[in-house]
Amino acid sequence: MKDDIVIVGAARTPVGSFNGSLAGLPAHELGKVAIQEALKRAGVAPAVISEVIMGQILTAGQGQNPARQASIGAGIPVESPAWGVNQLCGSGLRSVALGYQAILNGDSEIVVAGGQESMSQAPHCAHLRDGTKMGDLKLIDTMIKDGLWDAFNGYHMGNTAENVAKQWQITRQQQDEFAVASQNKAEAAQKAGKFKDEIVPVTIKTRKGEVVVDSDEYPKHGATVDSIGKLRPAFDKEGTVTAGNASGVNDGAAAVVLMSEAEAARRGITP
Repeated sequence: MKDDIVIVGAARTPVGSFNGSLAGLPAHELGKVAIQEALKRAGVAPAVISEVIMGQILTAGQGQNPARQASIGAGIPVESPAWGVNQLCGSGLRSVALGYQAILNGDSEIVVAGGQESMSQAPHCAHLRDGTKMGDLKLIDTMIKDGLWDAFNGYHMGNTAENVAKQWQITRQQQDEFAVASQNKAEAAQKAGKFKDEIVPVTIKTRKGEVVVDSDEYPKHGATVDSIGKLRPAFDKEGTVTAGNASGVNDGAAAVVLMSEAEAARRGITP
């Protein structure tokens, strides 16, 4: 039987709101911070990393191989390959699964895997290769086009939520109650410091000095069913999905360090 694969270090940045505190940092910078902290917590030197695998969907305008940028930025040698994965919402977890497989197959010894995303930095783009003869120029929002738009049916992911709600007869009230319960749990967890151990603070340089972001921005404190019940449907005038009960648009990164159980024992690392 082959050795089990274990997680020996893990860290994540705070989750920043859309155009929030982390909006000025590209995804690979967020990934760099998460990777550095995961390695630090694992007690593993960057020089021994076999490869880095990072999930990321929105890569337009981010430069060549953002995973590689994060890897090298974190101090991992150029000899260690790094590559990105795009499986939409499952990209980060798929990266971890691929890291597991690489170690299990004997292709790698120690793998850093995770995900990085800056929805705030997704650019607008235009097709200008052939020029525009006349009229207005259409700009495409790559956040929606590449991340939130169903390429097969031609509609927003919010509409898929509407489809699911209709198929399974999930009412607006039920969605609002579930969303508020989630927000309330997040608020309670934040106030109790439950997330502190997993978050690595991110330092933002501004004209007025450095600002340290150390908490998730998306949870809405004081959310109630009455307050979000006043919001209008976002995707269908007669629908049930709103800005209050839909998934958020955010920025952040997370990383784990993987190795075999035998390798961890050899290094004296407790998973």
